[in-house]
Amino acid sequence: MEIQLKNNATGILEETKIEDGFYILKFQNETAENQRIIRDIDSNYIQFHFCLKGNTQFNFNNGSYSLPLPEEKSLLLYNPQRDLPMNLEIEKDSWLISILISIKKFHSLFSKEADYIPFLGEGNRDKKYYTDTDLSPSMTVVLNQIINYNLHKSIKLLYFKGKAYELLSLYFNRPEDADTEQCPFLVDEENVLKIKKAKEIIIAKMAEPPTLQQLSKEIGLPLNKLKDGFKQIYGEPVYAFLFDYKMEVARQLLATGGHNVNEVGLKVGYSTASHFITAFKKKFGTTPKKYVMNLS
Repeated sequence: MEIQLKNNATGILEETKIEDGFYILKFQNETAENQRIIRDIDSNYIQFHFCLKGNTQFNFNNGSYSLPLPEEKSLLLYNPQRDLPMNLEIEKDSWLISILISIKKFHSLFSKEADYIPFLGEGNRDKKYYTDTDLSPSMTVVLNQIINYNLHKSIKLLYFKGKAYELLSLYFNRPEDADTEQCPFLVDEENVLKIKKAKEIIIAKMAEPPTLQQLSKEIGLPLNKLKDGFKQIYGEPVYAFLFDYKMEVARQLLATGGHNVNEVGLKVGYSTASHFITAFKKKFGTTPKKYVMNLS
C-alpha cells in the first residue's frame, strides 16, 4: 500500500501500524484553518473512518464528487475494482480516526461469519461498497481513548491494537441493547454529551477548576457516573486528565518563548513558581528552565 502523505500541517496526522495490512490513522486539526490530506491507498484495503468531532469531507475522482462525514458519524469504504485514495478536507477543530485493513486480514477476522458482513456475503465480494452510520456511545468511548492516549509509549502499539479490534467489534455489533450492556453508565447519548461538557468546563476553568461535586451538579450527572464515565471515555480520572492537560499547555507556552516560568505557572493555575516547577518536573522529568534551555 502506498501510504505517503502528500500534504500535511504539523501535528495533524499520527499513524500507527498495528501489523502488516492494519493501520490506525489519527487526524487532529487543532489549527485555525481547514486542512487537506491526500494519500494513496490501493484496492486491497477496506477503509473505516470515524468523525469524533467537527466535520470532514471526502473527495473522489479529483474532486468531481464528495461525501461529507459530520461529527458522530462513521463511513466505510471498499472498492476491490480500483484504488481508492484518501482526499480529505478536514475542517478546523475536527478529529478523525481511520482504520485501514487489508481485505486478506479482514477475511481472517470473519471467516466463519462472512455472511453476517454485507460486503463479504456471496455475490458482493467483488463489488464496491460504502455505508455511513451513527457512532454508538460505546464506539465514542473507544475513539476518545485513542485520541487521548497518555500511557507509556512502550505499550502504545499493544493498546492501539486492542482498541482497533474493540472498535471493529463494536462497529459490527449492532443489537439495540448493546451499548447499555457494555457501558451501563452511558445509557444514552445525553450522558456522553454530559461527560464531554465536563471536560470542556475543566479545560475552560483550568486555573481555578470546580470540585467534582460542583462539576457533577453543573452537568447534571451523579458523582459516581461522572467519575466512572470520565475515566472510561478519557482514560483517566478527571483531575489526572486536567493535570496532563495543564502540563501540555505549559509546555507549549514555554516553547513559544513569550512567557517566563512564573507567567506560565499562573496561566495554568499555580500560585507559586515552586509548585509549578515541581509539577512540571513530575510530568516531564525536567524543570521548566532546563526544558527551555534544551530547546535552544
